[in-house]
Amino acid sequence: MLRVTCDLCGKEISPGEDRHFVVKMQVHAIQTQTPLTEADLDQDHLEAVSQMLCEMEENAQVEPFPPACQQLRYDLCADCRERFLRNPLGKEPSQKFHFSEN
Repeated sequence: MLRVTCDLCGKEISPGEDRHFVVKMQVHAIQTQTPLTEADLDQDHLEAVSQMLCEMEENAQVEPFPPACQQLRYDLCADCRERFLRNPLGKEPSQKFHFSEN
């Protein structure tokens, strides 16, 4: 029997009895492209690539960048689904001021 728990509150979700929701997210790295200039065309790119490879070999144990794309999946109970939909980024609500009418 497959056992599912809510990834937010930890409540066990009974198959067929409780409503079960799945949230799937993809996180992608975006790279901004800079315009190509004459100076870029004049550079010796083979030397730059060679230098980058040497630096990568020296720092082989350290991962310099996180993965460009990550796929995430979360199981949610009905209550946590509602909470997630109201505030998907988990940000603190901004303070609201209530002014009296004069």
